[in-house]
Amino acid sequence: MKFAHDTEPSLLMAADLVNTDYGDEERLGTVEALKEYLRRHEFTGWSSAAARDVAPIHDLRAELTRVFAAQHPDAVAGIVNEMLAATPQQPRLTRHGSWDWHLHFIDDDAPIPVRVRVECAMALVDLVRSGNVDRLKTCAADDCDRVLVDLSKNRSRRFCTEGNCGNRTHVAAYRERRATSSGMRRDES
Repeated sequence: MKFAHDTEPSLLMAADLVNTDYGDEERLGTVEALKEYLRRHEFTGWSSAAARDVAPIHDLRAELTRVFAAQHPDAVAGIVNEMLAATPQQPRLTRHGSWDWHLHFIDDDAPIPVRVRVECAMALVDLVRSGNVDRLKTCAADDCDRVLVDLSKNRSRRFCTEGNCGNRTHVAAYRERRATSSGMRRDES
């Protein structure tokens, strides 16, 4: 499924936000960390992030965590509707920087947490409407619960990219097969 050019980055931004709360370390605990997160995702006005934005972004992260855990379109739609109800929208077409025409759903001077919420919610709207909620996944590695958005053509992505989980899992499986194979040969001799 090919999404609009502004949908995919917003979905990836949502997954990245959820994954900032992985493990023991808070990776979005400071304004500087929030600015870096927003800059990395080419979010308009990233440099205006302030200390007052950190706690609402954490609240949004909790909402998005619920979305990734929901797994059913009805449940995702309910959470997305709650997110949209909490923000006033005034959609308009815009283009800026390297981005071609796309939608902004709220004024550029709205607080950053509100703008991020709307961007993520509208990208999730596209997933629900297109029947692609199953593209929101949790990493398949036994020791990882990071989330990911499977944008592959055949919906085959299983592992996150942050923990090198796919490689670790495949190496472990290979070693297990080799050990089993070697053990069988010894027993047969």
